[in-house]
Amino acid sequence: MLSASQRIKASLIAFFAYPLLEILCRTYTWQIEGAEHYQAVLDSGKQPILALWHGRVLPGLHYFRNRGIVVITSQNFDGEWIAKILHRFGFGTARGSSSRGGARALVQLRRDLAAGRPAAFTVDGPRGPARVVQPGVAFLAGATGQPILPYHIESDRHWTLNSWDGTQIPKPFSTVAVVIGAAIAIDSTEPSAVDRGVADVARALGRLEERALELTGRTAEIVVPKRGTGGTE
Repeated sequence: MLSASQRIKASLIAFFAYPLLEILCRTYTWQIEGAEHYQAVLDSGKQPILALWHGRVLPGLHYFRNRGIVVITSQNFDGEWIAKILHRFGFGTARGSSSRGGARALVQLRRDLAAGRPAAFTVDGPRGPARVVQPGVAFLAGATGQPILPYHIESDRHWTLNSWDGTQIPKPFSTVAVVIGAAIAIDSTEPSAVDRGVADVARALGRLEERALELTGRTAEIVVPKRGTGGTE
């Protein structure tokens, strides 16, 4: 449980960070490709489970804002202020992580999807290794019958944080490409189906990254997963 002072501090972080992020995102020139895939899932009567790499979260806060999308956030202090920022962008949150409360968060996501709310999953989070799809997203899709919708974001100019996931923050007035792929269906929670889903998501994210880089005039970068804080040992 967080202390009262931690909760106040988290609220202050969100209070000051949100307008800065909002102003930053409004300076971007957006290139969107594949938005019809998102709408096609909704038109089919289902809810998308968005799948992305952990290091490409920030621009998506603006593009996917105010759609009621539910995201898993950790139960620690960092998860608290992140959740408050997400709420300001119109996202819902399911609190938990792979180390604490993860099963409860997945149960909440299943309920939210059944209630008509989309979900989003950082497929290599919350601890990595970077760019390695974990089975949670495929299991959730198989358990709910809802399709996975992969997407990737790149920018032509950005800062890269020295973090396990190589988080990128597009610089002001940069061009940001959002590329959304076709839906991926998982027919069950059997290990073989989950494994196939993991492989399909990994391949799709690779193709989407290539296309996003093409739209921003860049070439692929080699990402080396970091070990230590936030990574796997």
